[in-house]
Amino acid sequence: MVLASSNPGKLRELQALLAPKGWQVEPQSRFGLVTPPEDGSSFVENALIKARYALAATGLPCIADDSGLAVDALEGRPGIHSARFAGEGCSDDDNNRRLLEALRDVAEDRRGARYHCALVLVRPDDPEPVVCEANWEGRIALMPRGSGGFGYDPLFIVAGDTRTAAEMPSAEKNRVSHRARAFEALAARMPTAGISE
Repeated sequence: MVLASSNPGKLRELQALLAPKGWQVEPQSRFGLVTPPEDGSSFVENALIKARYALAATGLPCIADDSGLAVDALEGRPGIHSARFAGEGCSDDDNNRRLLEALRDVAEDRRGARYHCALVLVRPDDPEPVVCEANWEGRIALMPRGSGGFGYDPLFIVAGDTRTAAEMPSAEKNRVSHRARAFEALAARMPTAGISE
């Protein structure tokens, strides 16, 4: 199975989620692939673009995800543009600074947000992808905290917790995150999708 991602943070998380299931997963870089332009209008469309590209290039079953942060006070932005909120080629720190600037005048009780993940599995000779989506609720901190995770994790305070996602041990995050929930839903459907453990 090919993991259609060039994001090292996502790769680490998804490999950690897949390893206990006993599935052999290879990153797309092993096949010399890079991520195609993500020009879809939704998380699901972008995940399908990546998965179908890797499937066409390798002929192997492919998993891809597209995920991002939706902030209530910003009407759901940055959404599908989360990775480039501060501009093309920007870093996680750039995006975090841009988000804090956008929320500079927003009170703490109006900083609700959620991570969203769309995870898809595509297979050779099967036109129907398996699609699973999940959210992880929280709010945006006033300043970054923690050194773990990636993306907006230093700013994302998990609902029902006082820690940011970057302050959580990776093993815990990999059990409760949006990506973990989407993967568990996908894993539950894999036996009927023709993939065996």
